[in-house]
Formats: sequence, structure tokens, C-alpha cells
Amino acid sequence: MISNISKRYARAFFEIATEEKQLERYYNEINQFASIIAQNKALGEFLANPVFEQESKKGVVENIIGKLQLSGMTVNFLKLLVDKKRIDVLRDIIFFYRQLMDESLKKVRVNLKTAFPLSSEMQDYITSSLEKVTGRKVEVSVEKDPGLLGGIVIGVGDTLYDGSIKNQLNNMRNLLGEAR
Repeated sequence: MISNISKRYARAFFEIATEEKQLERYYNEINQFASIIAQNKALGEFLANPVFEQESKKGVVENIIGKLQLSGMTVNFLKLLVDKKRIDVLRDIIFFYRQLMDESLKKVRVNLKTAFPLSSEMQDYITSSLEKVTGRKVEVSVEKDPGLLGGIVIGVGDTLYDGSIKNQLNNMRNLLGEAR
């Protein structure tokens, strides 16, 4: 049920952002607000707890908003979430909004794990190759994972391309085990 509610709020905010041609700006703004909440566990618990009065929560949210430079639309959206007692699902809303935004902008996010740092030329080559394969603009996040021993693991959405030495050794071990 929460995911359906989150999807509805995300879709509504996305439709407004689309009309105003502010998809990435609004995403960055709500994400900035959410990261402040995520950094302060007590604040997140306060906003999610139904025991505290809405006016107190609204005051805290307005105080945070006052310290950020947010558009009027984002401010109104965040206040609406507090009024409707949905501020606790903000992370889910952001997740669904980002999916809608990426689909609209024909963008795909790629997670790249490597045992050693990649040169910028290699990263550019991988990015351009993935753009050709997916037919979309690729946004790559690189993560160092020494446990891979060597090679790379590329995650594109739900698809995982595992070219790590660790995976190849495991495959060889499985093949040798079956051959006995």
C-alpha cells in the first residue's frame, strides 16, 4: 500500500515538474531535503512518529526549508507531504520520481564495480559502449571493490554483467567440481 501511495505522489510531482520543465531541478531539491533527514536519525524518527503534532512537524520542516534554496513548488510539495502525514515515505517517492525522470530523459544509471581505479579513458569507453548497447544516456557510478581481484562488474538496471576474476574462478571451480 505504501508503494502505491508513494507512486501516486511521485507521479503527481513528476507531472508538475514535466509541465514546468524542471524535472532534474525538482529531483535535486527533494533529494537535498531528504538527505538532511537521512543524516539525522532523530529528525527522521520525529517526522515519522504519529505521536507528535502535525504543527510541530510542519514547523520543523519549514525551518529546514528556510535554510535551503528550494523552489516554491518543492516547498509546497514537502508541506503537502507533512499535512497528509506522508513525509515518512519521502525516500520511496524520490525513488519512484527518479525512475519516471530517467525514463522521460532516456537515461539509465549504471553501477560499475572494479578492483582497481579505472582511467578516465577506460571509463569513457565503457560509458560510450553502454550508451550504444542501451540506446540511452548513461550515468555511471564507480565503486571500488578489492574483493573482485580484477575485472569489472557492471549493473544496468536489473541486469548484471560480471566480468570479474572472482566470478571466473568460481565458474572454473564449479566446472571442475562437475567433471569429477
